[in-house]
Amino acid sequence: MVIAQPLKNWAGNVEFSTLTLHRPVSVEAVQELVADSELIRVLGTGHSFSTVADTTGDLLTVADLPRRIEIDADRRSVTVSAGTRFGELAQALDPEGWALHNLGSLPHISIGGAVATGTHGSGITNGCLASAVNAIELVTPSGELTVLRRGDEGFDGSVVTLGSIGVVTALGLDIQPRFEVEQRVYERLFLSALRVNLREILTSAYSVSVFLTWQRPFAEQVWIKHRVDAGEWPHGRDWLGATLAPSQRNPVPGQDPGFTTQQGGVAGPWHERLPHFRLEFTPSAGDELQTEYLLPIENAVAALDVLSGLADTIAPVLHVSELRTIAADELWLSEAYRQDSVALHFTWHPDPVAVDPVVRALEEGLAPLGARPHWGKVFAMEPADVAARYPRFADARTLIAGYDPDGKFRNAFTGKYL
Repeated sequence: MVIAQPLKNWAGNVEFSTLTLHRPVSVEAVQELVADSELIRVLGTGHSFSTVADTTGDLLTVADLPRRIEIDADRRSVTVSAGTRFGELAQALDPEGWALHNLGSLPHISIGGAVATGTHGSGITNGCLASAVNAIELVTPSGELTVLRRGDEGFDGSVVTLGSIGVVTALGLDIQPRFEVEQRVYERLFLSALRVNLREILTSAYSVSVFLTWQRPFAEQVWIKHRVDAGEWPHGRDWLGATLAPSQRNPVPGQDPGFTTQQGGVAGPWHERLPHFRLEFTPSAGDELQTEYLLPIENAVAALDVLSGLADTIAPVLHVSELRTIAADELWLSEAYRQDSVALHFTWHPDPVAVDPVVRALEEGLAPLGARPHWGKVFAMEPADVAARYPRFADARTLIAGYDPDGKFRNAFTGKYL
């Protein structure tokens, strides 16, 4: 189909370089389209803030492909169509007694897009969302449908590839028995206590998020998500000087707390607690920009010091920032490749001109600490510096070139960085 008006991403900061958006309703139609295209990219739910999905050729969405959610209990795996949103998959898994290991802040994002960019949730024992992938069904440049499985040669380099090896139509994901989570929010954790106890705080529960605006000498909120089957709640009413919030909270100042998942220690299904926001609400109109860097967790305190030193620069253009942890994985282009990581996330005001110098200042300060930018967020790091952060980067480039020697799936972003 040809759209009548320019297509933009969710945030509105990226206007796509094509007016052609295809919505195939079968895998066979995807195969035919790919085979006939000279240049093509796949669009997920449009939640990337970088130009990773842009193209001057054909743009394709797999959102209209037949919905697949096929549970294999013996293998503890589910096969799911790539255009399915995580929240939709969770609602199908939970009644059958199954769960994913983790979810991102937003359950609204597509599984295929989140996997391709290394998107993650939180928790020092929890790998990024792509770490659950055990199989990939994709359409190659010739239009052939093929399946890659964990253990195949090059599989670890084929999961997080920014859409560069083919159109992913379905994914196999590891699942586990369903579990329940209780969530509480602590308020006013002073930076002095945060710095001294940073690793303890970030690793004190199944999932932990620290939210700061950098306008005050304390973290405004600490969100603790505790698995009920792990035992008693790990903290008291007062914890390191912070106190329990008396009512529901939203991590973004001024935003409706009704959009967020249940707090107050009320136990509930994993998929209704691990995300910050509820599937049935749109948590934001998209009037924001986002940036994120992952770096080795042993550098977390040094990174906090960098942010503290830039507080006066960050605060004027910031809605909120978030600190999280992610477990190491073996996926060559994952931002957490072979390093337990701390993630520094920033939700900015929708002003690219004002945000750009702040991002550059952040990158200069974090450069010695091994920061890797999130592929789907706004960053300014030079390609050579990005490549130097990934030990298997050259192997990933070789693998991608092997799949797509003519660059059918290439765009300006992947041409620059890969």
